[in-house]
Amino acid sequence: MVKKNINLGSIILKGFLIYLILTFILYPNINLLISVFFKNGQFSTDAFYKIAKSARAINSMKNSFILAVSMILSVNFIGIIIVLLTDYWDIKGAKFLNIAYMSTLVYGGVTLVTGYKFVYGADGVLTRLLIKIIPSLNPNWFTGYWAVIFIMTFACTSNHIIFLSNAIKSLDGHIIESAKNMGAKGSTIFFKVVLPTLKPTLFAITILTFLTGLSAMSAPLIVGGVTFQTINPMIITFSKSPYSRELAALLAVILGCSTIILLIIMNRVEKGGNYISVSKTKIKLEKQKIINPINNIFAHVVGYFLSILYLVPIILVIIFSFCDSLSIKTGNITLKSFTLDNYLQFFTQSNSFKPYIVSIIYSLTAAIIVAVFTIIIARIVVKTKSKLSAFFEYSAIFPWLLPGTFIALGLMMTYDTPRAIINNKVLIGTLGILLIAYVVVKLPFTYRMIKAAFYGVDDNLEEAAKCMGASPLRTLFQVVLPVIMPAVASVTVLNFNSLLSDYDISVFLYHPLFQPLGIVMKAASDETATVNAQAMAFVYAVVLMIISSLALYFTQREKKKKYI
Repeated sequence: MVKKNINLGSIILKGFLIYLILTFILYPNINLLISVFFKNGQFSTDAFYKIAKSARAINSMKNSFILAVSMILSVNFIGIIIVLLTDYWDIKGAKFLNIAYMSTLVYGGVTLVTGYKFVYGADGVLTRLLIKIIPSLNPNWFTGYWAVIFIMTFACTSNHIIFLSNAIKSLDGHIIESAKNMGAKGSTIFFKVVLPTLKPTLFAITILTFLTGLSAMSAPLIVGGVTFQTINPMIITFSKSPYSRELAALLAVILGCSTIILLIIMNRVEKGGNYISVSKTKIKLEKQKIINPINNIFAHVVGYFLSILYLVPIILVIIFSFCDSLSIKTGNITLKSFTLDNYLQFFTQSNSFKPYIVSIIYSLTAAIIVAVFTIIIARIVVKTKSKLSAFFEYSAIFPWLLPGTFIALGLMMTYDTPRAIINNKVLIGTLGILLIAYVVVKLPFTYRMIKAAFYGVDDNLEEAAKCMGASPLRTLFQVVLPVIMPAVASVTVLNFNSLLSDYDISVFLYHPLFQPLGIVMKAASDETATVNAQAMAFVYAVVLMIISSLALYFTQREKKKKYI
């Protein structure tokens, strides 16, 4: 009998991974469930009675589902239109329109909502202009449900820009030409040929849109007002007090269960669908001309009007970032208003630049840690088939089933300490918890991308390295990692980019002495914020857009090189 060599290093590594998964992924979420359903060691449903008696909690749940359903209609409607305008129909200036519509990829989250509030809010530029025209106009007209759905509609079309655009570009030109040869009109071709082919992509986007609306945070919090608060802002409110954290935990559980049930239902519906296939030999889809001149003009008007809605908040944020405090306060901009003082303050004063340093350190550290963590797990899963590898895989995708607030609240209630006591122990502990939350939240997406990259590695390369006497560790570092590194770098950049202005997770776990950028941006949008704070918020937004644009540029350039 041949004895297998025991790899002590592998055993220690796997044991360490199991410890991390149990400690920071599984236990906090299980502990959150226990805190809701068990009191003094006994099963209890008291939290349900408290929720039922809270009108605010009930309304928040109702509003979340209203917003999610509304977004399915509005986001899909606008998203399909902008993709058709840029990739399907022959529209003059389509490249410019594409840039305008892609602005949400570099300008999102709390930064985007803050920008819209600076335009349409009570002290916004457009509101001041409208009041001059209509003196009786309520300055707070841009609040509540309609303000939230307006912002969320334009903020969430990024999935259409990424996924639906690619789906349209990959359409087989043969099916369009065949339909034309059979005498089909343009509208008939679109509704009976093109749209059914896009059904799988639209279905996936619809799921993402519904989940986004269900767990919306920034828009309801900033412009929802007292009339339209959703679950996540209410979770924040309840989590601030130890006496109401039980209600926050139950709301998080309800949100998590709703997400899981929705995913199960949608998955079954998707499997039962029948979709049109395309031929094996495809030709490039040519942009379709709109024959009717009236329809053609209408399409151009709609396209450029939508581009204005996308670009106005960004343009005004950039302009105001160069204006003095008085011009920002009054909304009156002249040539004398422009100054570089805001940027000088940002780059020369440590308290102004500190939120960026904090966010950069957090985001970069979390992005690197999650990349290393998922490389190890994906390597184990791809190369071994066992119950342990299945445990690692399910643990890596488990956070995908839960909203970020559920994960953050679970970590907060399990490991966080009272922030009123500030000493070294508490400081280090709190900072570490936020970093862990970032890693856990980004784990599923990163794992899926890196695992796919591993499957793209040619097995012959590893076999050749093995025949030359290379150890598994050397093979990983010198053969496998160089092949998957472009994918790893792209995912790391995307994670860094999305965490840089995070608010949804940070609001639960940030330390008062080290406030991340998202927290500072949200504070600048409050009515009590000083003019100087608002001026710096404009600068923060511009610098953030530059960083995000560079990250997106290098990521897309890397993909283009890969396929050339």
